[in-house]
Amino acid sequence: MISLYKVGGNVVDNPEALERFCEEFAALEGPRVLVHGGGVRASQVQQALGQEPVKIEGRRVTDAATLEVVTMVYAGWCNKDIVARLQHHGCNAIGLAGCDGGAVTARRRPPKTLSDGVTVVDFGYVGDVTPASVNREFILRLLDAGLVPVFSAINHDGAGQLLNTNADTMAAAICVALGAKLFYCFEKNGVLCDRNDETSVIPTLDPAAYQRLKDEGRVADGMIPKLDNAFRALRDGASGVVIRNAARLLESGGTELKL
Repeated sequence: MISLYKVGGNVVDNPEALERFCEEFAALEGPRVLVHGGGVRASQVQQALGQEPVKIEGRRVTDAATLEVVTMVYAGWCNKDIVARLQHHGCNAIGLAGCDGGAVTARRRPPKTLSDGVTVVDFGYVGDVTPASVNREFILRLLDAGLVPVFSAINHDGAGQLLNTNADTMAAAICVALGAKLFYCFEKNGVLCDRNDETSVIPTLDPAAYQRLKDEGRVADGMIPKLDNAFRALRDGASGVVIRNAARLLESGGTELKL
């Protein structure tokens, strides 16, 4: 079975944490794909250039200037840094954006009504992807050749326009297209009942329990789109979804999602 791992920006932007992740990822067995973020570094570069990062409901608003920055950071430094580390640990990784080999296409997101039901936001050059927009055969050929695809979340619309996609959404779409098991890896041990207590991991989570956690404010901010994508992937055909600590890939644990 194919496994797909998504690692977030808080790990990608921490050299020690990223090195440990890459070492353990390289030690995993079987065909696998990696999708990475890099939002923390992208925000830092934006600020250094005098831009103010804008996020709404956990999603980055991407104007033309922001698109240039995130492409340089995600598809450039972050992607190649990860690939180089994996190669060092004996993992034959190949770095890709969605436009490479036509691997993933995206549709520019239309103006979106927020969760308040009133506010409408144009997220700019943000691309939405679905399992149908993933070039499954191309990725399978890479896996059959013994390569490990490493994707940034920069995509294209097929008409020459680059688009910025949420990395969690990208991971979910590729996972469903491949019928893979999805592992969302970040700096926490899983979905926590108490965000300040790393031992309060919820071992299994279903949609009803997830809604209660949101209502109680225990799950908020960036975890909401992450879990929304995770449950959607499970409904759409992922063989499983686990949310776990990026520093413990070779151990069991984390939160397994159930429908």
